[in-house]
Amino acid sequence: QVQLVESGGGLVQAGGSLRLSCAASGRTFSSYAMGWFRQAPGKEREFVAAINWSGASTYYADSVKGRFTISRDNAKNTVYLRMNSLKPEDTAVYYCASHSGGGDYYYTGAYNYWGQGTQVTVSS
Repeated sequence: QVQLVESGGGLVQAGGSLRLSCAASGRTFSSYAMGWFRQAPGKEREFVAAINWSGASTYYADSVKGRFTISRDNAKNTVYLRMNSLKPEDTAVYYCASHSGGGDYYYTGAYNYWGQGTQVTVSS
C-alpha cells in the first residue's frame, strides 16, 4: 500500500504562484515515477506533469509547459509541483499519483495510487 498526501493548495490571484507538495509513504518512493493530475468541476481528470524515478526526466501537458515545474526529493519521499503565472483555467483539484511501472505517463490508468487531492483556485 502507498499513502499519498497532497498539500499547498489555496486561493491565489491570476499571475500568482503556488507550490504543491505530495508526501509518500508505504513503498519505495524512489523506485517509481510520479505524476500530477487535475480535475475541474464537470470535466475529466487530466494529466498535468510527470517525473521519472530519478528526477532526470520530466513531462508536461502543453497547457502548463513553461509555467509549471515538477520535481522530487527522494530523500524526503516528496514530489512537488511549482506553479507560476497561474490562470483562472488552472482552477481544479490537483492530485498526485504513483505510477504503476507500466503504461504511458499521460494516462490515468497507468497510476495505481492516488492522493485525496488539494484545491487550487485562481481568481481573475
